[in-house]
Amino acid sequence: QVQLVESGGGLVQAGGSLRLSCAAVSRTFSPYVMTWFRQAPGKEREFVAAIQWSKSSTYYADSVKGRLTISRDNAKNTVYLQMNSLKPEDTGVYYCAAGMDYIGTFNYARTGLYDYWGQGTQVTVSS
Repeated sequence: QVQLVESGGGLVQAGGSLRLSCAAVSRTFSPYVMTWFRQAPGKEREFVAAIQWSKSSTYYADSVKGRLTISRDNAKNTVYLQMNSLKPEDTGVYYCAAGMDYIGTFNYARTGLYDYWGQGTQVTVSS
């Protein structure tokens, strides 16, 4: 069993930065991919960024390219999301998810393919 614990959310003005963390609590942790999703009020959960755990290859939604950066620290079983140049439309609850088995890159946005989810952390960007 894997528990994902997120932290780092908060309130920030437009143009500001935040760094989210997602720590996996598990005796052994070796996912295939770790992904950040977000969900704004009244909207569906959407893909933000993904990182392949072993290769460190990264993938981003077009709306966040150049502003958000996903990274991981294998030794700490932690994935990060550095968010710069934040916009009000980045507001939402951010969730990390772990896919333990192979998921094709074209399926990274499919929430049903992930095995474990964090509890979510609120990010609010004021204009």
